[in-house]
Amino acid sequence: MTSKSASSSKGTFQPDSDVHITFEDQQKINIFAKHNAKLEDLKEELKGKQNDLKNLEEASDEIELFDEDEQIPFLLGEVFISHNLPKTQELLTEAKERKKKEIKEIETKCKELGDIIGDLKSQLYGRFGSHIYLENDED
Repeated sequence: MTSKSASSSKGTFQPDSDVHITFEDQQKINIFAKHNAKLEDLKEELKGKQNDLKNLEEASDEIELFDEDEQIPFLLGEVFISHNLPKTQELLTEAKERKKKEIKEIETKCKELGDIIGDLKSQLYGRFGSHIYLENDED
């Protein structure tokens, strides 16, 4: 008994004979892991899109100081094309609207995945209690 209590005090995992993982439980855990990984990827993509939007907004602010006839290079794909101020402002406005739409779509996907993950968490914690850990270390 001394060795068992010594190993317990060191924090090693002691399997509990009351916890049995069924095939359905394992499927839920796998689905949770897949959705959680996808959510993390979407959060990273969202950060990138938000940064892109910020850059577009800053560019819009900066070009307001230019003369109306001045040619301003604007990146389209992999090529810079020069336009006058009104055309560049129009292109920036369109780019910002596209970026906002992309951000909204990603936020919607994140919300949907978050709801699914929350439901799976409650089911798995309800089934396994403290025998399972489903939290992100980053949150």
